[in-house]
Amino acid sequence: MKPRILIAFLALFICSCSILATPQTSQFKFLEKPGPYPIGLKIVYQYDHSRSYPSAPKDRSKPFVGNDARPLQTLLWYPSLRTTSKPMTVGDYVQLADAEIHFKAPDEKENRWRTLLKASFNIPLWAVRDAKLAKGRYPVLIYAPSDSSVSWENADLCEYLASYGYVVLASPSMGVSTRDMTDDLDGINAQARDISFLITYAKSLPDTDLSEIAVVSWSWGGISSLFASAQDPRIDALVEMDTSMRYYPGLVKRAGDVHPERMTIPLLCFTRNVSLEDLEKDDAPPADKVGPNVLNAWIHGDLLTVNMLGMAHPEFSSMFQRRESAQRFAENQVADYGREDANTSYAWTALYTLKFLDVYLKHDASAKAFLEKTPAENGVPKHFMGIKFRPAQKLSDSNGR
Repeated sequence: MKPRILIAFLALFICSCSILATPQTSQFKFLEKPGPYPIGLKIVYQYDHSRSYPSAPKDRSKPFVGNDARPLQTLLWYPSLRTTSKPMTVGDYVQLADAEIHFKAPDEKENRWRTLLKASFNIPLWAVRDAKLAKGRYPVLIYAPSDSSVSWENADLCEYLASYGYVVLASPSMGVSTRDMTDDLDGINAQARDISFLITYAKSLPDTDLSEIAVVSWSWGGISSLFASAQDPRIDALVEMDTSMRYYPGLVKRAGDVHPERMTIPLLCFTRNVSLEDLEKDDAPPADKVGPNVLNAWIHGDLLTVNMLGMAHPEFSSMFQRRESAQRFAENQVADYGREDANTSYAWTALYTLKFLDVYLKHDASAKAFLEKTPAENGVPKHFMGIKFRPAQKLSDSNGR
């Protein structure tokens, strides 16, 4: 081989290796189309004065209002009137994390999402900040985020549901007195009370129908929503994505007042294939992982289990997908399901969530017919999901829900 050609070949090889070795931002795309409603977004800075939150700003010279009450930065997605204003971008959502706790003293330095999502800042979503409300009253959804996460970790899903006639509320996942969630009963109950607080707050909104309420959650938010539904009779249905209540039945058992075998509300549970070896890697206390299987106990409420065959845990969140480098995606990758497969799986998760909510909150016959079909009949590609439905058995115990 001629020296000049050899040098060019080596240069190309080195360049190619450098590209492969450099983590690339994963290209998440939400493939579902919006519904008939434009979407508005409001940010409400409020406090739960029934609970204390002792954390104070590091710089005590900065203002702190709230009398040490629990701060709950609340996001509301809702059906709106059409507007020519620009929609939220990923960067706009990221900026909200600056003031999650100290509303009047935002802190960019503490917001790690600024780094994690920097490459996606200019990507537009659908919601328009402070758009005018559409006429009507709509069922209420509470979104419960994962362990210590931001309220907008699944902004794409929340916007999508709002575009089909739902009001969606969310607040960050926090511990009793810390910004980070504590992986224990106290932390779970704190988030469960946040869920109930948001439901109560929704009563004050002019566009909500409080006769129909569901909680949608991912990961740790799933076990918190289970606790909330056991304690709050206003919750009519649950949607759980790769929920921690499957992995930590010991915590459910130790709660004392959470009885899945008595629950009568419908549950949609998205699962993924997890090996025993993967579960053993979890550093949670063994006692947290030992207890009756929650899904097996859920016999008095309709149970729809959707096994997403190619989804890794982070792929149930749109913002977590956007933050994944090519290297991180490869580390979490299931078999040979690639980037486009992750987009496809997330889209079907969103659609089945919508149809389930339409059945149980809007009593929609066409949505019911959709859920009764096989995935193939609905157009789901082969090897993407498996579905099992178990109808509720009659509950004779009058104390159950």
